[in-house]
Amino acid sequence: MEYKAFLIKYGEIGVKGKNRFRFEDALVTQMHYALDPVGEFKIRKESGRIFAEALSDYDYEEAVTALSCVFGISGICPIVVEDKEDFDQAARLVCDYIGERYDDLSFTFKVMVRRADKSWPMTSMETAALLGEKLLERYGSLSVDVHEPDVYVTLEIRDKIYIYTEEIPGPGGMPIGTNGKAMLLLSGGIDSPVAGYMISKRGVRIEATYFHAPPYTSERAKQKVVDLAKIISRYTGPIHLHIVNFTDIQMAIYEKCPHDELTIIMRRYMMKIAEHFAKENDCLSLVTGESIGQVASQTMQSLYCTDAAAEIPVFRPCIGMDKNDIIRLSEKIGTFETSILPFEDCCTIFVAKHPVTKPRLDVIERSERKLADCIDELLKTAIETEEVIFIKAYD
Repeated sequence: MEYKAFLIKYGEIGVKGKNRFRFEDALVTQMHYALDPVGEFKIRKESGRIFAEALSDYDYEEAVTALSCVFGISGICPIVVEDKEDFDQAARLVCDYIGERYDDLSFTFKVMVRRADKSWPMTSMETAALLGEKLLERYGSLSVDVHEPDVYVTLEIRDKIYIYTEEIPGPGGMPIGTNGKAMLLLSGGIDSPVAGYMISKRGVRIEATYFHAPPYTSERAKQKVVDLAKIISRYTGPIHLHIVNFTDIQMAIYEKCPHDELTIIMRRYMMKIAEHFAKENDCLSLVTGESIGQVASQTMQSLYCTDAAAEIPVFRPCIGMDKNDIIRLSEKIGTFETSILPFEDCCTIFVAKHPVTKPRLDVIERSERKLADCIDELLKTAIETEEVIFIKAYD
């Protein structure tokens, strides 16, 4: 069957009261972004529903895949849209739809009617009961089950008649851009892309900062991060990726600071630099992929020392997840295969053999004083020489 339109359902947006229009508008904007490479669509809002109507030829599977990446959508219903006349015409359309849609007509069903047009002469329940009768008359192999049917046959009566029997789950969450902006510390690993996905699912628009350390990290490692940003931008919308040359700062820390504190001190300076770009670009928080206890730098004591380097909040969407949880989600969103490519980033190269697991902030700050003669200039250079790449999933 060829579908020319989709009915889009949303969840949390429906409880937003007088502000609901703002969330709906953000959802429509993100749908345009997702569907633009698929074909030309007209997207409109109507009484708690959003409709996407195809104005040109398009690939059905591509459209469903694109819509399945739009946060805020709870259900995607491929629909048949017909002009509205009377009940007999509606019943004929529904019966024809079922006959065309299903080869095997031996399932149970329940008819659901939503009567948005109150001029329709029958109530929703009356219309549903009569449609059920018509289906049973046309197809004797069908049977009714009002409790656990195999198929829900849904009719929405509006300015036209909308018929559908399938609801494809959407990702849920909140539309991008409805909850401010954050700066993601993005590496080439598994965790940080998942963190970016999860914070964006709550409506947060993200930018990203990546710390590059040539010649210890290759251009392929940098491209790996660009590729990861492109994958998650299917869900998050376009991303400005700030690439920072971190080599000189890392070497100074390596030469002047205790080796068991290397990771903590490096993370603290990454926080400072990412916070600079966050404030410069109106981001209200930092986001990292850390999970409690996963590695030495992610113990409670280590996270406390890391957070102390930043003035703005640090959000960690993966904080309570174990590695298997994170891997499963990375596979679901399509980042896992890229994340495990064998191109090391700066974090993995400068790891101490025996890192401190319970650092004290006063000890860490004392060690950082050994950098006093050079760190300000190194930070200034790293910030001034940033490279910014604008990334869109559908370039």
